[in-house]
Amino acid sequence: PGWSPRVVPARGRKSRHDPPAKSKAGRLKLPPPVDPEELLVVLDRYRQHRLVLGALRAEFRAEVLQKKREEHLGGEDSAELLEEHRRLMAWNDEENARQRERREERLRKEAEEEKRRKLEVAEKQARKMEAFMKEKEKEVLQLQEEAKSFITPENLDARIEECLDNPRNYNFAIDKDGRVVKRTVLS
Repeated sequence: PGWSPRVVPARGRKSRHDPPAKSKAGRLKLPPPVDPEELLVVLDRYRQHRLVLGALRAEFRAEVLQKKREEHLGGEDSAELLEEHRRLMAWNDEENARQRERREERLRKEAEEEKRRKLEVAEKQARKMEAFMKEKEKEVLQLQEEAKSFITPENLDARIEECLDNPRNYNFAIDKDGRVVKRTVLS
């Protein structure tokens, strides 16, 4: 009796797969009409507002930074701060130069390594192509040797005569060891 936790309540939103209600089936949702002249005026006023606020923020930011700079350098130890700043900038320049030299050295080594690797690949490819060509030459020579025993129209009559003079019998049985067990006689 009453509500139980296993029963899903029937009230709530529709899922996205439910069809629209019958009363809303033919309804087209249209955005509210906007007057084009009023839209242009509003967009222009928003643009001007953003420009003015951006300029004011930049002005205030510059003013605050100027005050901080004056407070920082306005003290009696401004000469020491300037000297420390100069010293730190010189150290920074030296460090940048050292890092640039290291980077150039690394890039040069990488370029040399890449060139060496490409050269090795090219040599390997050349050796592979040379081996391939030798193998193909062997095949061509072997085919030329085999072509000497081919039957051609010129030697066709001689080969036929040779086969008729030396008949062969292929009608035989062999055992598991490959020996001829039984052979029929040619008729």
